[in-house]
This record gives sequence, structure tokens and C-alpha cells, in this order.
Amino acid sequence: MTIPLHITTLLFDLDGTLTQQRPTSLDVLFTILDEHHIPLMATAHRSTLQFLYQYWANSDEFMQDIEMYGDFTEQFWIHYLKRKLWAAGLTELQAANLAPILQPELDERHQPEKIVLDDVRPTLKTLRGKGYGMGLVSNRSNSFKEEVSELGFLPYFDFCFTAGEVNSWKPDAGIFEHALYLAGSNPENTAYIGDNYYTDILGARGVGIYPILIDPRNTFPDADCQVITKIGNLVAEM
Repeated sequence: MTIPLHITTLLFDLDGTLTQQRPTSLDVLFTILDEHHIPLMATAHRSTLQFLYQYWANSDEFMQDIEMYGDFTEQFWIHYLKRKLWAAGLTELQAANLAPILQPELDERHQPEKIVLDDVRPTLKTLRGKGYGMGLVSNRSNSFKEEVSELGFLPYFDFCFTAGEVNSWKPDAGIFEHALYLAGSNPENTAYIGDNYYTDILGARGVGIYPILIDPRNTFPDADCQVITKIGNLVAEM
């Protein structure tokens, strides 16, 4: 299944959707845990990744941590690591002991490279050629137009903006409504493509936009929406 016939406008997420980080911070964390001989359940990676997606969707846990530890302070990141370790199946005591030790190691070793997979630009070019209206909508705080230009994405999009520029973060309705306004499109004729079920799928659905989840690692096996494993799946011949 590709894009439904009634869709005329496509809105895309950027990070995790059109670009990838290799390695991810979670991959580095799990490598470190393995080196420290910390046993984990086979489902630990998926459950932890699900937690991370939910945490950054303006969750109660995120709000509590910001209120208690401040905006992205050292203590915030240590407590955030504790939460990740809990999600991975470690006990509260294990997490409390390990987090202050592992955080500096994680900071030092996580030096990701941003990549664009081979099918992304050809797919965007094909979709543009088919006449879709297209926009790029990110949950970042700061403007990213210079980066989008460097990635070679600007020719494919009618507009791009970040949550910080409109003071509305996914899954809030405001950011999606602003995208619809810029696109001059109705929700029923618009699709949103993103990798986070909690911000992208639930947020888009909340305003009536058709959601498409890109989920190459089967992080959300029970997702109740259209799911693709790569951006190329949006075009039948790719």
C-alpha cells in the first residue's frame, strides 16, 4: 500500500524519518551495558525505544523532570538515563547506581553521524513530480532551514518550520494546524509521515490528518495506522 488516492498534501518529519543518526544513543547505551555485563531481556531494546518516543511527546514524566531538575541540566540527563535503564528492565537500585557512572561514558562515546538513506531524495523527487504539495515539520526548537538546504531537501518542499518557531510541539494540535494553513490544505486531503507514534501519528490523527508511520525496526508492532519500513515504500515502483 502506498499513498491513498485522496491525499494531495504530504507533511514530513525530519529526524528519524528523512534523516537518521548512526549510531543512535540507545545503540551506544546498549553496547555499554553489554560491556559492563548487564543482562537484559530480549525485548529490552524495543521497550526502551517505545519509552523514549513517549517520553519526548510532552509526557508527564518529561514535564516532571524539567520541573525538578531544570532545562537539560546535568542532573536532568542523569535522571533521564535512570528512566531509560528502568525501561530496559533494570531495578531502581541498579539504575541509581549505574546512571552517574554510565552518563559520562555515554556522552563521550555517542558521536553520531547524520545520514540520508539512498531512497530518500529519489522518493521526494518522485513525489514532487507527481504534484503533491509538500511540507517539512519538525519538533525541534530552533530554525533548521540552513541544515535542510545543506541536505538538499529545500527544492522538494513548499515550506519547512520547527515547533519552536510556532511555539507548539507535537503532538499538540497547533503545529499541525499551522502546517495545514501553510499548505492551504484540508486535513482529509493531507498525510503526515513520521517515525514517532506518540508525537507524529497521534498528533496528526488528532486534527484529522491521515498518519503514516515509518517503522524500520518494528518498534510499534501494534500500530493502528499505515506502516512503512522505508520512505521508498511511498512510491510503488521503489
